[in-house]
Amino acid sequence: MTVVAAVDCGTNTIKLLLGDPRAGGEGRVVRESRMVRLGQGVDATGRLSPEALTRAFAAIDEYAELVRQAGAERVRFCATSATRDAENAEEFRRGVRARLGVEPEVLSGEEEARLAFAGAVRGLAGTGRRAPGRAERSAGEPADPVLVIDIGGGSTELILGGVETGPTAACSMDIGSVRLHERRLGGDPPTAEQVAACVADVEAALDACSVDPGVAASVVGVAGTITTIAAGTLGLAAYDRDLIHGRALAVEDVHRTIEALVGMTVDDRRNLGYVHPGRVDVIDAGALILAAALRRTRVPRLVVAETDILDGIAWSLVEPV
Repeated sequence: MTVVAAVDCGTNTIKLLLGDPRAGGEGRVVRESRMVRLGQGVDATGRLSPEALTRAFAAIDEYAELVRQAGAERVRFCATSATRDAENAEEFRRGVRARLGVEPEVLSGEEEARLAFAGAVRGLAGTGRRAPGRAERSAGEPADPVLVIDIGGGSTELILGGVETGPTAACSMDIGSVRLHERRLGGDPPTAEQVAACVADVEAALDACSVDPGVAASVVGVAGTITTIAAGTLGLAAYDRDLIHGRALAVEDVHRTIEALVGMTVDDRRNLGYVHPGRVDVIDAGALILAAALRRTRVPRLVVAETDILDGIAWSLVEPV
């Protein structure tokens, strides 16, 4: 077994996977996630704040020790939207090099999309068993063409492709849960006018996107916004990765969950056992992004994958993706 270390540093979350993705669950040594809100204020200031850098470096210090203990043979550190946009991104890169000894890669939107597609589609293998109720296990591999929706803190990717052929079209939009919440949703709960302004931004981005959700035969949603909404749709009292991965949710049920979450106060969401404390304030914007994207599809169900860009990064360390 080849032990690799994959790090995905996004706008809101920094995640680590240690293991060999080819070995499935048996090869996974560690999977960690920290909410560091690296992109806090970047949309307004254009810079990574000192407080956000401190939080991120503390998490990376933890990860560096785990990587050392596991004896990882290869390490890849990928950063996404916040560090693409920040004027002082070099300060962040220097801190990563000092802690992990590798050069952080600031992914292009296209590369981010390719890795997210690989992680999502490969991760759904073997989820064909069915469960009762409105949400079922996906019946094996999703049907082509597959649309992967990846909602991050600073950007959202739409990736269209085939299970065997990989991505054929991808679009990275500068709309994300942190970015749009800070820009548009200042109320608690947000007002109807604020929601309308946020939705208008999302619709404008989708209008300009080169990927048409309407051509998809199946839709796979990845990353924390969507998996959290899935937990709510499933009626879970607490977040459970194993119960969420591979679920096929009725789109109408997903829209009901989104409407409820957007209408809540932050304290209301904090009392929901399945919402991470680092996501309670910004999930309203992420939920509105998902709702708008789903309205443009023709599929009755949303398949949810707990595997995402992090898994794609790990795969890229052992074979081409």
